[in-house]
Amino acid sequence: MSTLVVCVDRDDDIGTKTGLDTPVAGWEAVRSLVTEVGLADPEDASVNCLLESLRVARDLRDGDEEVTVAVISGAAETMVGRDRAVADQMDSLIAEYDPDSAVVVIDSAQDERLVPIIESRVTVDAVDRVVVRQARDIESTYYLLKQFLADEELRQTVLVPVGIAMLAFPILLMAFGPALAVASITAVIGLFVLYKGLGVDDYVADVPGEAKDALYSGRVSIVTYVVAAGLSLIGVFAGALRVSDPSAPTGGVLMPAMAFAFASVPWLAAAAVTASTGRLLDEVIRNDRLRHSYLNLPFGVLAVGLVVRGFSAYFLQREEYVPPLVVPHAELGSLTVERIVLLPGTRLALFVVAGVVVSLLGVRVSTYVTGSSLGDEFEDEELVD
Repeated sequence: MSTLVVCVDRDDDIGTKTGLDTPVAGWEAVRSLVTEVGLADPEDASVNCLLESLRVARDLRDGDEEVTVAVISGAAETMVGRDRAVADQMDSLIAEYDPDSAVVVIDSAQDERLVPIIESRVTVDAVDRVVVRQARDIESTYYLLKQFLADEELRQTVLVPVGIAMLAFPILLMAFGPALAVASITAVIGLFVLYKGLGVDDYVADVPGEAKDALYSGRVSIVTYVVAAGLSLIGVFAGALRVSDPSAPTGGVLMPAMAFAFASVPWLAAAAVTASTGRLLDEVIRNDRLRHSYLNLPFGVLAVGLVVRGFSAYFLQREEYVPPLVVPHAELGSLTVERIVLLPGTRLALFVVAGVVVSLLGVRVSTYVTGSSLGDEFEDEELVD
């Protein structure tokens, strides 16, 4: 049984400080790398991570296992590029050493995000998290604070927002009073915490690279996303106009919300259908076989739009804000259809049934186009997972 002990460095601290390219594989090569990293920055946690990789490899080798120790890193500018670099380096190690399993050694939460990428390529038997012990006396606290102030990323993440809040608070206090000043600062801090906690900063950092890749690859979805954004703005604007109309229903939150939904949902549904259609066209261009999910998405979005439109019309018609839906008198040969005025409940039922029909139609179309059943699709998704 052969095992690959791999040390993961997502931020490429090792390559940046030593100038060496990864992957680095082999006992002697990694042991020399420990010396290089230690001489470049003795305080870097990567030194401990490399040493732990060697220790794990030694223990496995003492147990009569065939072991290869290696180091991979994300040598790229963007987060997506770093993850892809790690994936490529892992593929090259697997192609060269053909391990039966792997042990992943990491020293941070960022490195831990790469574990699923490695698991998708080789069986991961264990994840070894290296935690460096720190002294807890006053001198050590001062030293850690000094190191914190020297870290540019931490300064930008913590000190800059705190400084802006401290400058803004007295200005808001003098201009609007203590209540509004405290509420504003608290709201901004809350938004910042959510921004960091939900990983929005990582997503925003990846957007330029993904947009560049999409433009260079000629994806149709770029155009449809722009159109969808324009339709969404029109929908929000139409909803705001409907709510600000003097004849709009007032009182509470429900009726203005229903008026906003009634006016904006057609535009928002059109935006979602446009965006999903662009994604579907990209799949048609790139892949020979389409998945049910991409074909079902436009129909599902349209079905949801019909249902939301029906519920909002129900409330507004009961308040006599929108006129009832009327089926005009019609004559088709010997068949005569009298004029029908739909009551709010009948109108709601009609829209709900239309949404269900559209959803079922999407399932039928996707099954016909792909030439497979939903059970087959679910089995394929389980195999991918």
